[in-house]
Amino acid sequence: MKQAGFYGWEQATVPARTEEYPGISTPRDLYHRLMEGGWCMETCAPRLRGKWSETNKTCGQCSITAFLAQDIFGGEVYGILRPDGNYHCYNVVDSHIFDLTSEQFGGEILDYRDNPPQERAVHFAKEEKRLRYELLKERLRNYCTR
Repeated sequence: MKQAGFYGWEQATVPARTEEYPGISTPRDLYHRLMEGGWCMETCAPRLRGKWSETNKTCGQCSITAFLAQDIFGGEVYGILRPDGNYHCYNVVDSHIFDLTSEQFGGEILDYRDNPPQERAVHFAKEEKRLRYELLKERLRNYCTR
């Protein structure tokens, strides 16, 4: 089993519910594909682009990644309230908790208990976020089908 650096990687074994992205069978596969050909500065939240780098690809990618993972694996998206008032999003599928973008916090330990569900419509009411999500989907699709 290829180890990944995200929270919950050991239990990120839920099967994909769509074949839209060839080669992605589990959240682990999704993580590796996003690392290789998905996440980029343009998909990073504008307010965090100064922190984004090739060595910190998960920075500013949480909500768009969590909703993309929901598209592929189902389940729910939850959010951890951060000190700046924003929510950091992660996934729960069939009691499997995984956070594909947790590496952006370095050694900080996040609390994945009792957090509120996040609604796609609320997040994507921001046009720039919806466009980043669409770009991430397109980049992933292109990477998976080449």
